[in-house]
Amino acid sequence: MTRKKFVLPVLVIFVLALSVCVSAEGTRTWEQSKFDELIKGTANGIAFRSEGGLELAPAFKAIATTPSTYIWALASDAAGNVYAAAGSPARVYLITPAGKITTIFEPQELQVQALAAAKNGVVYAATAPDGKVYRLATTGPATGAWSASLYFDPGAKYIWNLALDAKGNLYVATGDHGEIFKVAADGQHSLFFKSDEVHIRALALDPKGNLIAGSDGSGLVYRIAPSGEAFVLYSAPKKEITALAVDGSGNIYAAGAGEKHPGSLAPSLSFPSSSLSPSAPAGSASITITPSSGSASTSFPSPGQGATGGSEIYRIAPDGAPERLWSSHEDLVYALGFDRAGRLIAGTGNRGHIFAIDAAGDFSDLVRASASQITAFAAAPGGGLYASGSNLGKVFLLGAGPEAEGSYESDVFDAHVFSRWGRAAMRSSGNVELFARSGNVDNPDRNWSAWTPIDFTANSDLNVPPARFVQWKCVLHAGNVGPRVDSVLLYYLPKNIAPEIEDVTVQPGFRYPAASRATNIEISSAARIESSPPSPVRDRDAIGVRWTIRDDDDDQLVYSIYYRGDSESRWLLLKDGITDRFYSFDSSLMPDGGYTLMIVASDAPSHSPGDALYAQKVSARFEVDNTAPIISDLKAALEGKQIHVRFRANDSFSTIKRAEYSLDGGDWQFVEPVGKLSDSKTEDYDFVVPVPPPQPPPPVIQAEAGDHVVVVRAYDRFDNPATAKTLIRAK
Repeated sequence: MTRKKFVLPVLVIFVLALSVCVSAEGTRTWEQSKFDELIKGTANGIAFRSEGGLELAPAFKAIATTPSTYIWALASDAAGNVYAAAGSPARVYLITPAGKITTIFEPQELQVQALAAAKNGVVYAATAPDGKVYRLATTGPATGAWSASLYFDPGAKYIWNLALDAKGNLYVATGDHGEIFKVAADGQHSLFFKSDEVHIRALALDPKGNLIAGSDGSGLVYRIAPSGEAFVLYSAPKKEITALAVDGSGNIYAAGAGEKHPGSLAPSLSFPSSSLSPSAPAGSASITITPSSGSASTSFPSPGQGATGGSEIYRIAPDGAPERLWSSHEDLVYALGFDRAGRLIAGTGNRGHIFAIDAAGDFSDLVRASASQITAFAAAPGGGLYASGSNLGKVFLLGAGPEAEGSYESDVFDAHVFSRWGRAAMRSSGNVELFARSGNVDNPDRNWSAWTPIDFTANSDLNVPPARFVQWKCVLHAGNVGPRVDSVLLYYLPKNIAPEIEDVTVQPGFRYPAASRATNIEISSAARIESSPPSPVRDRDAIGVRWTIRDDDDDQLVYSIYYRGDSESRWLLLKDGITDRFYSFDSSLMPDGGYTLMIVASDAPSHSPGDALYAQKVSARFEVDNTAPIISDLKAALEGKQIHVRFRANDSFSTIKRAEYSLDGGDWQFVEPVGKLSDSKTEDYDFVVPVPPPQPPPPVIQAEAGDHVVVVRAYDRFDNPATAKTLIRAK
């Protein structure tokens, strides 16, 4: 096999040049604009739009890292302080806007699950398991000390959420009997609502004072009037409602998780501790926490843990019409809230992402936190949001405005071959800088070129060294016009690599059916689908040829077939302009003799004529024989009770393969040549045949009794047959 520039006849050059005019594609492009493409890169202070594009994310920073592993709930007061309900160890922390942490409550229970902050400065904290509600209050502004007293014991295994209405009534959502209790401002309490679900997971209040509740079991969203009258607003496709939020217009937002099985009301969580419910199903996840008293660790269930199938967010309009706004197979929603502009904000695990949802299918991936789960939101000064994270237990501030600067590095692009990098094109607005770098290994940290700025006021060249891999980076700067990047396009020219023909197979006596589909279909600049040879069919008058080829730069290829006979020096064109990797032709095009074929492959359709490269490979020798043997000197004589037959078979090109005879129209019978071995172009045959018993002919046939007809047939090595006969008349 040779890889070189091959001199072709003038006709072939013309055909290939025509192909170049039609489909030349030497310069290629790499463009990134879609969400699924951009999300593969590395962002710092950058948000991803679902419609595609990059923009500055809201300012985001960690303001406090607590000693606890999990933070389950947040509540904030008018002074901008945030209270964090934590577990492992169980604590309630007071965190100032400056990030100062003070422990104000340290219960004996395993963790603090829910919080509610009243306008008078009182904080209510719910613990679990065997949950109780405690009232936390300062003992005096001067001392900064806090006191805790038991406020309400519902007698339930778990308390999942708390909600305070405008009158100071505290609603307590519990499990494992699916009850909601109401504790009035004077401390009087009552069972406000009992569902047939196992757990009431989430609570919220609408503008009319109705309590909105979400369950675990059937994924129900209830609207409960102040009188306690309940109505199921929505039965979600998911089995557990993990978070609720209500906007000022009365739209209800609910996050669902877990696969719902028809007819099943079982919760999605397990309770493996012997002191917990024995009736819950096994196999769901739980979290192991260690009490502050140093006792043995215990497994404790948490909202959404063990749920499969991702999460969905639904909007229930004031008239009750539901709509799915958002879904993810990877992210589990733990918390819902609103930013200063009224956009819905979702905190998720287990990748720590925060999303902003504008409408159905329209969202932004804002932030990826350093914690595995974003579990709660609370209002922060200036229109921002506090966000809590678990694994580890941190409190973050999601600002009302954007970051001052954000950067994004694309994923690494592999051109597959050594390439020269040209210009860049970027659709953007605002103050945006673009950089590029290149290298010849897939890890940019292994001696790539330095980041080079791209000057769009000049020629917008990348100015990076020719290499196989490339990467781009953009830096967005805040300004009067919000910076945004919609797409980045890089031009490059792969160094042409000659194709390589790996094998050529000639199949005399076979034909390839015509291909029923188009070949060389372009699906991208770096990948092609080329037709595979169909299964050949038997055809003794045809010759089939197929070949395998490799082209590392995935060019469009065109093929030519040449042939040359034994002792000939000149290659003759059989067929050009072939785009399949197989071909069939009639064997009668070639006189009897030995031949070889040469396949020439060209990548001219993808390159200028002067840059096209060729490969060639010669097949193994094969033979063509279309001429039947000649039978001569056929003689047959009756000798007693035998017939003696002699004849000669001769072929001008190939050896005689076999011979046979038929007596009086009977079956064909194999006969060996003189000398037994059939290995010559000329074979003599001499044999006797027993005379069959005479059979009287029917009365209507007039024939001489004792007449015999002997027919002989001979084949050459290519199964070309020759036939002759002779008549033996009775004496």
